[in-house]
Amino acid sequence: MRFLARRLGFYLLTAWAAVTLNFLIPRLMPGDPVELLVARLKGNVDPAAIDAMRRAFGISDAGLWQQYVDYLGNLAHGELGRSITFFPTEVSTVIADSLPWTVGLVGVATLISYLVGTALGVLMAWKRGTWLDGVLPAATFMHAVPYFWVALALVFVFGVTLQWFPVSRAYGLDVMPGFTGEFAGSVLYHAALPAVTIVVASMADRILGMRNVMVTTLGEDYVVMAEAKGLTSRRVMWAYAARNAILPNITSFALSLGFVVGGSVLTEIVFSYPGIGSMLLKGVENEDFPLMQGIFLVISLAVLVANFLADLAYVVLDPRTRQESE
Repeated sequence: MRFLARRLGFYLLTAWAAVTLNFLIPRLMPGDPVELLVARLKGNVDPAAIDAMRRAFGISDAGLWQQYVDYLGNLAHGELGRSITFFPTEVSTVIADSLPWTVGLVGVATLISYLVGTALGVLMAWKRGTWLDGVLPAATFMHAVPYFWVALALVFVFGVTLQWFPVSRAYGLDVMPGFTGEFAGSVLYHAALPAVTIVVASMADRILGMRNVMVTTLGEDYVVMAEAKGLTSRRVMWAYAARNAILPNITSFALSLGFVVGGSVLTEIVFSYPGIGSMLLKGVENEDFPLMQGIFLVISLAVLVANFLADLAYVVLDPRTRQESE
């Protein structure tokens, strides 16, 4: 328990640092988002209204310290402010509308890539020297390929040339959103190419990482002893070798789960997918401080929670961690 208590204290301190940086970074950017909003309204805004907008967006003429105190107070009340890009919509509403699309797409694709990639890495290490090693060159190549390149290639081949799948939006314009089979089918149909992009581009990391650690683990004494005791190959592979080799992959997977909230920004941009990554891009383009701060905050907290869950998994899977905590 002392181990988890120390880790919890560390994550609380990190969360405070993330909140502070989340406040400072947008304010260090050049430009004034209120001026952009006034220009969008063609300057037909009363000076008193401009001052009110500055206070509402948390960028008033008050000192930086006072703005920081006001920002923390608003966070304590769950207020993220109003979005400049989608004015006068609340930032929390923008995030709530876009987050499910990202979690549904990137979350499921990340889970699939982790499960399939980890299993392939285990098998390739256990049966090294066989035909499965032929997967290594392809995995190495995909490891070096950026997400957006895979996305553009899939769009060109399956979207433009063959026209098998749509290349934009999350569902068809001819479908009414709702809990219907037609809407669900349209969502899955439009998510096919983005999901394949994320799975193909990220699975190579799982394969290579798991295989390399697994090969090293297979040479450990406890694995050799398990084989000498006459245990079945399946039990030695999964219960002894894979269980220990998977520990570094858990950290990597936890980070991936945390960044699921942030979405694959470039993938969402290529496919015009209405996820949190696309909203973040719009916020940066429009210098939307409240929206950027809200999204960065959600991403930061998601990463911290995912890493804390990884620490819990370490305690369960690795007896050495439990002994250290005692």
